[in-house]
Amino acid sequence: MIVYRRKINYYETDQMGIVHHSNYIKFFEEARLDLMDKEGLNYASMEEMGIIIPVLSVECHYLLPLYYNDIISVHTYLTKFDGIKMDFVYEIYKDGFPNLYTSGHTSHCFLDKNMKPFRMKKLYPDLYNKLKKLVEWIENSKK
Repeated sequence: MIVYRRKINYYETDQMGIVHHSNYIKFFEEARLDLMDKEGLNYASMEEMGIIIPVLSVECHYLLPLYYNDIISVHTYLTKFDGIKMDFVYEIYKDGFPNLYTSGHTSHCFLDKNMKPFRMKKLYPDLYNKLKKLVEWIENSKK
């Protein structure tokens, strides 16, 4: 698990002062990119290599509202990686409170610059091994 922290901005709230539902997907993306950077898997570098990582699906469960100026922590887990696809799970907490405020999941695949799937293990073994180790680390930390 990697923890990404940020403050809720005013422009991310709706007329009721609650974080607009669409922003949670952005929080997931920020946290995912942060995790990848911290693990030496920078998206920009991967794109320069010709690797594209589109989102296949997104799921978000809004449990408790968040407001302007709240400080949140997004706990991000890489839960699945098979060399072709990967899945992340996200849990959003408000600093100072034990409750889970939001949970979610994203699924991704790896495509080349021609938008064709490829086997990462064969073409990019270093990246494959980093991602595989990250999933194994998460799995072992749950035991």
